[in-house]
Amino acid sequence: MKISENTSIAMPMKNMLAIIAAVAMGVFAYTEVTARLTSLETSRELFQADLLKKSEQKPTDQEQFMLIESLFADVEKLIKTQEQNMTNKVNIEFLKTQLEKALDDIEKLKEKVRKNGTH
Repeated sequence: MKISENTSIAMPMKNMLAIIAAVAMGVFAYTEVTARLTSLETSRELFQADLLKKSEQKPTDQEQFMLIESLFADVEKLIKTQEQNMTNKVNIEFLKTQLEKALDDIEKLKEKVRKNGTH
């Protein structure tokens, strides 16, 4: 069998239409698969980008940072108050001993005055 550009092929029209329909369905299926793959890849990229943004959690981090700063300021105030209370305790103890000594001295002076009045 010799094949050239003038060789003719006899084929029923029904078979020709079936081949054309099969090729058209193949092209359509390929286009749909390509579009679906592109859609899935885009969805995956968007999901990963959203996941990265969510992992940063900037508003939550900022809120926690502000709370930590507030707590740190409160702790500093409490430390200062505690130091003042410790100083006050020392002063109160000192004044207590001084007052006791002054009361003892007053009692001694009273006794001397009483003795002077009786003599």
